[in-house]
Amino acid sequence: MKLYDDERIDYLLHDESIKIIQSPTIFSYSLDAVLLAHFAYMPINKGNILDLCTGNGAVPLLLSQRTYGNIVGLEIQERLAEMAKRSIELNELSEKISIVQGDLTKRQAALQQSFYDVVTCNPPYFSTTHKRQHNLNEHLTIARHEVCCTLEQVVQACKLYVKPGGKTAIVHRPERIVDLLTLFRTYAIEPKRMRLVYPKRGKEANIVLLEGIRDGKVGLKMLPPLYIYEENGKYTEEARNIIYGE
Repeated sequence: MKLYDDERIDYLLHDESIKIIQSPTIFSYSLDAVLLAHFAYMPINKGNILDLCTGNGAVPLLLSQRTYGNIVGLEIQERLAEMAKRSIELNELSEKISIVQGDLTKRQAALQQSFYDVVTCNPPYFSTTHKRQHNLNEHLTIARHEVCCTLEQVVQACKLYVKPGGKTAIVHRPERIVDLLTLFRTYAIEPKRMRLVYPKRGKEANIVLLEGIRDGKVGLKMLPPLYIYEENGKYTEEARNIIYGE
């Protein structure tokens, strides 16, 4: 397996069953991807899953441990898409996961419309327009800032690819909750489940997980809060179970 000088191989799970190629100067997955992969509904025995803004493939790799369905990841950056493809080969999951390099703001011939049972996305969070607010690293700028796609374009793509009755799950920042709920309804994805994630008790939430159903009925369920750290700085039991699969 070829590795560039700036890359390394990490383990996604505590039992070392899944490996992923990462780069501190290009892209590394974050806790947000792990939380999204755990939160999203997954059909177990069959189904089709699409992960938008897939980065280096962390979410598809994690989801592969929860379903026997087929998983596709869409990533705009050629280098990240190539990293994801090599990680899939490294784990011998090429028959289960495929990566498409392309722009979610444009219809992709390789992706069927209104087809996927589940669409997940860990999109760019920051709608910063001034270059001084961007990362010096171009790869991180595209991954974290809305320079190649807006939140509305992300939700529009979710609607394009998820089938009627299918589910869409997104991880984002709490300050964009109103935007998320508004856009979900605008594109006929009815919000059904929401969970706020807190660094620790007494702190403000810094992550929101939202799931909706295309053409679903009204009714949003607020799940219990998730706390990541105890006061002593160690992971809470629930966070540890999610992160390490314990």
